[in-house]
Amino acid sequence: MKKDKATIFIKKILKMLHIKVNKNIENLIIQIFKFGIVGGTAFIIDFVCLYIFKEIVHLPLLVANTLSFTVSVIYNYIASVKWVFDVNNEKSKKKQFIIFIIFSVIGLIINDIIMLIGEDFLHIYYLIVKIIATAIVMVFNFITRKMFLE
Repeated sequence: MKKDKATIFIKKILKMLHIKVNKNIENLIIQIFKFGIVGGTAFIIDFVCLYIFKEIVHLPLLVANTLSFTVSVIYNYIASVKWVFDVNNEKSKKKQFIIFIIFSVIGLIINDIIMLIGEDFLHIYYLIVKIIATAIVMVFNFITRKMFLE
C-alpha cells in the first residue's frame, strides 16, 4: 500500500481508536477509504454533469445520464488505477482497461435501469433516484474492480 496522506490518516485513526487489525484488513480499510474519496468525487462529477445535460442542455434523461456517467467513469478509471487499487502490472494494461470498460458498461446499464424505473414508474425526482442508483453501482464497482484489477 502506498504511503500517501490517506494511508497515513487511516493508520492514525486506527491507532487513535486502539483498533488492531492485521495488515490485509488495514490495507482493505485504506483501499475502501480511498475508493470512497474517488467514488464521492466521481459522484459529484456525475451529478453535476447530469444536472447540466438535463436542465441546461435539455437532453432526455437517459441520454443525459449516460453522458454524465461516462464522464465520471473516465475520471474514476484514472483515479482508481493511479490511487486506489494496487493494479497488477503483470496483466496487460489493454486487457485491464477493456475489463474496466465492460464492468463500467454493466454499471451504466444498472444505473440507467434504476433511473428509468425510479423516474418513469415510481415518479421519484431524478436527482434523488441518481443518488440511489449511484450507491448501488458503487458497491458493484468496488467488488468488480477489486477482483479484476488487482
